[in-house]
Amino acid sequence: MMTSQNTTTDDLRARLEKEGDVAADYLEELLDIADLDGDIDIDVDQGRASVAIVTEAGSEHWLRRLVGDDGEVLDALQELTRLAVQAKTGERSRLMLDVAGHRKVRRDQLTALAEDAIGRAQASGAEVQLEPMNSFERKVVHDAVTEAGLHSESDGAEPKRYVIIRPN
Repeated sequence: MMTSQNTTTDDLRARLEKEGDVAADYLEELLDIADLDGDIDIDVDQGRASVAIVTEAGSEHWLRRLVGDDGEVLDALQELTRLAVQAKTGERSRLMLDVAGHRKVRRDQLTALAEDAIGRAQASGAEVQLEPMNSFERKVVHDAVTEAGLHSESDGAEPKRYVIIRPN
């Protein structure tokens, strides 16, 4: 017998998988137009659809054009993909897009940065303010801070929004 909690969880997962499928179709068309080789991986991660464009090792440099110097092309492509999903499903998407592992590498860098800042906040007893970051980067830092048992908040206005880590 399925409980309402399981039904809700299953419904959410099905909706997120549909978002991933719609995004994959959109991105496959884009790759064809740009004449780029890549495979699309779809997953559900932390309550949101997660889509990645991947390729064989050694071929990532072709996909780097979809990332840009500091990920700005990737951010724009993610927003376009979210809009395509919204146009097809009628619902706002929080889909995360990664290209050639860029976000994974950046997540690892940010986690290390957050751990260092957490250590400084704990050692000094003072708040630590980080450099401005985009929303993806701030979320990674907030998650690391929460996991460490400290508190953080975002402050400032885009594009200069930053994270403040507060010791307990």
